[in-house]
Amino acid sequence: MTLMDKYIEKLNDLDLKDMYNNDFFLTWEKSDDEIEGVFTIAEALRELRKNNISPKIFDSGLGISLFRDNSTRTRFSFASACNLLGLEVQDLDEGKSQIAHGETVRETANMISFMADVIGIRDDMYIGKGNTYMREVSKAVQEGHNEGVLEQRPTLVNLQCDIDHPTQAMADALHLINEFGGIENLKGKKIAMTWAYSPSYGKPLSVPQGIIGLLTRFGMDVVLAHPEGYEVMSDVEEVAKKNAQKSGGSFTKTNSMEEAFKDADVVYPKSWAPYIAMEKRTDLYGNGDFEGIDKLEKDLLAQNANHKDWECTEEMMKLTKNGSALYLHCLPADITGVSCEAGEVAASVFDRYRDPLYKEASFKPYIIAAMIFLSKVKNPQEILAKLENDNKARKLK
Repeated sequence: MTLMDKYIEKLNDLDLKDMYNNDFFLTWEKSDDEIEGVFTIAEALRELRKNNISPKIFDSGLGISLFRDNSTRTRFSFASACNLLGLEVQDLDEGKSQIAHGETVRETANMISFMADVIGIRDDMYIGKGNTYMREVSKAVQEGHNEGVLEQRPTLVNLQCDIDHPTQAMADALHLINEFGGIENLKGKKIAMTWAYSPSYGKPLSVPQGIIGLLTRFGMDVVLAHPEGYEVMSDVEEVAKKNAQKSGGSFTKTNSMEEAFKDADVVYPKSWAPYIAMEKRTDLYGNGDFEGIDKLEKDLLAQNANHKDWECTEEMMKLTKNGSALYLHCLPADITGVSCEAGEVAASVFDRYRDPLYKEASFKPYIIAAMIFLSKVKNPQEILAKLENDNKARKLK
C-alpha cells in the first residue's frame, strides 16, 4: 500500500460532504472529520509535489486575494496554493478599484467573481468587522450564483479575520502532528499560548484565539497566559472550554508566563493587543477620531512597556519539559537585539528554532490548497487516485 493509498483510505472513513461548495470561516464551525480531512488532503498534496506529480485540478480560473492588512507568508501561501491547483492569482487592490468610489460589497463581490473559483480575504484589523465582511461577500456571490450571474460560486477562505486565523492555526497543528508522529500523539501534550512583549501595538487577537480554538480539540492541555488586561474574546474562550471537555484535554488561564512554560511540550509566545483596546480602536476609527487613536496607541505602548519581562528567554525555555519544548511562532517575530531592542524572543532561542519555524510556515500553502480542494472536489478520494495514476510530471526533468 502506497502512502497515497493510506491517505485515500483515511478519507474513506471521514464525512466530508458538507465541505463541497462551502466556505472556510472558523475552525470551530467545522466537524472533527472535516478538520482531519483538511490535514489529510494537505499531506496528500504535499506527497504529490514531493514526488514531482502535478496536483492540478483546474486548467483555468482565478483565485482572488484581498489583503486589508500587510502580509508576506499568508499572501504567498495563498498564491502558492492557487498555483499548485492550477489557478492564477489576481490581487484586488481596493485603492485602485471602484470600492473607493462607494461600490457596494454585493457589486464588488460579483464583479470580481465571473471566472473566480476562490476568494481569499485577510481582514483582521477591526473587531466585529473582518469576519462579518467575509460573510457579506460569501452571501453576495451565493446570490449571484443562484440568480445565474455567476456560472460557479467561488469559495471563500478566511486568510485571517478579527476572530480566527484558521490557515495559520491549522498549519501550526499540522506541524505539531508531524513533529509528534500523528494527531493521536497530541493528546496530553501541554502547549503554552502566551502573550509576549512587543514594542508595537495593535497586533491581532486572531492567532492566540485560533490556537486555543483549535488545539483544544485534540486532547491537548492548552494554557493561555497573559498579563492582566490582555484578555482575548470570551466567546472564543468558551469554545476552547467546550472543546477541551469533549476531547479530554484541558483549557486553563494564568497571568504568569513562568507557570505556562513549566513542563510545556510546546510554547507559542506571541504579542497581541487587548480585546477591550481593539474594540475601542474600532470605535475610534469608525468615528474618525484620529486624535483618540494616537492617544490610544501611546497608552497601549506604555502598557506594553510594563511587561518587558514577558520574553521567551533561555531561562524561560529551561522551565519547559526537559528544557527542550518546541517553539512556535507565526512570524515575523520581534527578536530582541535583532529586529528590536527588546521583544518577544531572545535571539539565541529564535536562532536555535529557525529551521523548525520555517517548516511550520511551509505547511500553510498545503493547508490553504486543501481547503480549496475539498470545496471544489465532490469525491476527493477519486481525484487523488486519478492524479497519482495519471502521474503527470509537475516539472520535466
